[in-house]
Amino acid sequence: MDGNLTIKKVSGKKELRKFILFPFKLYKNNKCWIPPLISDEIKTLTAANPAHDFCDVEMWLVYNKNNETVGRIAGIVNHRANETWNKKDVRFGWFDFIDDIGVSRLLVETVVNWGKSKGMTSICGPLGFTDMDYEGMLIEGFDQIATMLTIYNYPYYAHHLEKLNFVKAADWIEYKIFIPENIPEKHKRVTQIVQSKFGLKIKKYTNSKKLVDDYGQAIFDLVNEAYSPLYGFVALTQKQIDYYIKSYLPMLNLKMITLITDSAENLLGVGISMPSLAKALQKAKGRLFPFGWYHLLKALHLKNNKALDLLIVAIKPEYQNKGVNALLFYDLIPVYQQLGFEYAESNPELEINEKVQSQWEYFKTQQHKRRRAFTKEI
Repeated sequence: MDGNLTIKKVSGKKELRKFILFPFKLYKNNKCWIPPLISDEIKTLTAANPAHDFCDVEMWLVYNKNNETVGRIAGIVNHRANETWNKKDVRFGWFDFIDDIGVSRLLVETVVNWGKSKGMTSICGPLGFTDMDYEGMLIEGFDQIATMLTIYNYPYYAHHLEKLNFVKAADWIEYKIFIPENIPEKHKRVTQIVQSKFGLKIKKYTNSKKLVDDYGQAIFDLVNEAYSPLYGFVALTQKQIDYYIKSYLPMLNLKMITLITDSAENLLGVGISMPSLAKALQKAKGRLFPFGWYHLLKALHLKNNKALDLLIVAIKPEYQNKGVNALLFYDLIPVYQQLGFEYAESNPELEINEKVQSQWEYFKTQQHKRRRAFTKEI
C-alpha cells in the first residue's frame, strides 16, 4: 500500500460536501462533464433518498501526503436487488480518482473489504442505489457531452479496473437520434393498424396535477413491470414512487409526455422526454443560486436548445413488439419539430435490449457512446 495515501470514511456534512465536490475539481474546464446539482447529490446520498430504506452505504475519500483529495468511492449493498437477482453483490459508485493506480486500488480494496464484512461475494459497478441513479462507466464517446442522467469519466478509469482484474458485467449503448422532417411512413401505417386492432388511444395532459392524480402511480407501476427483466433492475418501492412523482413529474413539459391507453383508460405505454439540461447544468456549476436556476429555466423553456433527453419509454410487456411505441413517436415527433429540436439523446440502453433498439430503425441515428458495468469475485 502506498504510504503517501490515506483513506477516510466520510462522516458529517462537511466531509459529505467534500465528497460531492471532488469531481468539480477533477473535471474543471472539461467540456464534456456535466456537474450535478449539489443539492440533488445531498438528497441522494442521505436519508432523504427512500433507497436508504433497503440499502447499506458507506463513502470514502482518499488523501495524498499534502492532504489533498485524490479519489472518492461509495460502497452500496442493495438488499432488495440481491434478493431479486439471487446475488451477494456489493456495488461501487460515485467512483472518481486521479490517474494513479495506487489511488484506485485503495478505493476498490476498501469497498471489497467492507462488502466482505457484510457477507458479499462479488463487487460490481459503477452503479447507484437503483436504476434511477447513474450507472455504467463510459468506455467510448469521450468527446461527446454527457447528459444529466449519465456518468462522464476519463478514459483511464476503465484501464484501472482492468488492471484490478475486473471484467465486463454489462454494456449500455447510447444513440443520437435525429428528428426527421416528417413522421416516417412506417410509423404512420403501424399507428393506424395498432389503434384499429387494439383500440388504443393517445392521451395528453395540459395540467400537471391532473396527470399526477390520474396516472402518476400508473406510470411508475408500468416502469416496474416493463423494466423488470433488465440488468440489475429492482422494482421501485411505494415510497420511492411517491418521491419521484413529487420531485420530477410536476417540472416536466406536458407537451413532451405521451400516454397510450386502452379503451378502458388503462395505461399501456408512456414516453417522457425533456429538453437537455446539459449545457445549463454546466453554466449552473452545481448550484441553483444565485443564477443556476435561470440557466435551467431558460433550457426548460427551449431558448436555443437543440437537444432533448428521452427519459422514459415503457411499454406493457404483452404489447411490446406490437407497434405501441410507434404511437408514442407518432405523437411526439410533431412536438419535437414544433419546439425546434434537432436530435434526441437516447440515454443508456442495454446492448442486448433489441426491443428498445428496434424503435430507432426508421430514424437516422448515430451510436456515439458506450458504457460498462464491471464485476469480479471477492
